[in-house]
Amino acid sequence: MTDQSDPEAQAGKLKPWIKPSIVMHRSGLVNKFGAVRRDRWQTDIEEVPIGELVHDFGSPLFVISESKLRDNLHRLMRAFTARYPSVRYAWSYKTNYLGAVCNTFHQEGAWAEVVSAFEYEKARALGVPGEQILFNGPHKPRAILERAIKEDAHIHIDHLDELYLIETIAKETGKVVDVTIRLNFETGYTENWGRFGFNVESGQAIDAAWRIARSEQLRLTGLHSHIGTFVLDQRAYGAQARIMCAFLQEAEDKTGCEIETLDFGGGFASHNALQGIYLPPEQVVPSFDQYAEAICTPLIEATYERSARGRPLPILILETGRAVVDDAESLVTTVVANKRLPDGRRCVVADAGVNTLFTAFWYNHQVLPTRELIGTPEETVIYGPLCMNIDVVRSSILLAPLKAGDTLVISPVGAYNNTQWLQFIEYRPNVVMVHPGKEVSLVRSAEKLDSITAHEHLPKHLSSPVKSK
Repeated sequence: MTDQSDPEAQAGKLKPWIKPSIVMHRSGLVNKFGAVRRDRWQTDIEEVPIGELVHDFGSPLFVISESKLRDNLHRLMRAFTARYPSVRYAWSYKTNYLGAVCNTFHQEGAWAEVVSAFEYEKARALGVPGEQILFNGPHKPRAILERAIKEDAHIHIDHLDELYLIETIAKETGKVVDVTIRLNFETGYTENWGRFGFNVESGQAIDAAWRIARSEQLRLTGLHSHIGTFVLDQRAYGAQARIMCAFLQEAEDKTGCEIETLDFGGGFASHNALQGIYLPPEQVVPSFDQYAEAICTPLIEATYERSARGRPLPILILETGRAVVDDAESLVTTVVANKRLPDGRRCVVADAGVNTLFTAFWYNHQVLPTRELIGTPEETVIYGPLCMNIDVVRSSILLAPLKAGDTLVISPVGAYNNTQWLQFIEYRPNVVMVHPGKEVSLVRSAEKLDSITAHEHLPKHLSSPVKSK
């Protein structure tokens, strides 16, 4: 029977029934700044309705914005080229090596930065010439080094065994190879990644420079260092610039080499919420301009005399990946179930788990519904579909009630998820790219049984599940 006192009921618009529940009031609905969380939802990605994307490509689904990729790189380069005259950018393949992502950056003039034979071969297959590839990493087998040397790639030496191998190949092929050495050192602001490259403080680095200077096949032309990942204190980069410039001067004075490039690696943070950090990303993540100021100011100061003598300034190389790709990609996932945990908290099960969203282990990703939710917001745990207790997409988030079939948008997810995802229990999903003009392309197909088993070989006597007689 219709309630005559309810105007909505009289109009035929009955309110949805919500199961009553007792919810404990918790501090946290209001933060220490007094701001109350506002309910938000997201209906589209780059003006393409999310419902259409799920209908056409399924769920879960990764969605990449081509425009965002290009805009991020433009902003990064503007920040640095406004402060330093010679800047080169190399896209970090390990961050996201989907061909559509890599070639978007290459079309904008980016070189390739690779750390394995696989990534080197991927860059060459995409059409990147060897002379526009920076080859990093501690493991470079002889076969790929031979190819890289033949194709004039820029090799960054990680250890003495690699130095000797490069020298041997150069002798055998009659080439003189320009090389860069990787440095590690204490900045005072970040943990020293001492397992990579040659240490400055102990003298390893200058010994390596001396060894290269005495070689007839090698020529030291570059210095490289990578001081960490998700670096929030830009002062670390100022220290990096001063230490690298001091070593540049020492190496040139003692060995007679001429350093042409200073590679600062990556490590710039994205606007993701790192677990354990209380303040929101908007307040703790430096801008591209702040990172650029931290690097370029001491770099200009340290190379002033070099410039005054008419010598060319070293080329500043950047390899940052996360900061230019993370917010250009989102993950759409669908709620498959609601539950109550033994402690009374509400949880939902989604069709995307940590196998798909590997970065859920260290970020509190933003999660938005795709419709306005009705009901009392509660602390909610978002689980994935895996039969593992650690399959937690968000350990705690304030959400109003969700229904099975509702979709959620998780972001930013562009960094490392399409390289570190796992084929475990569930198939890995489709990845699409939204182009200008709202055109959508499938850039990586979802896995199927055939693609998973393509590399398996079943012995003849095990070809049947029934025991042979």
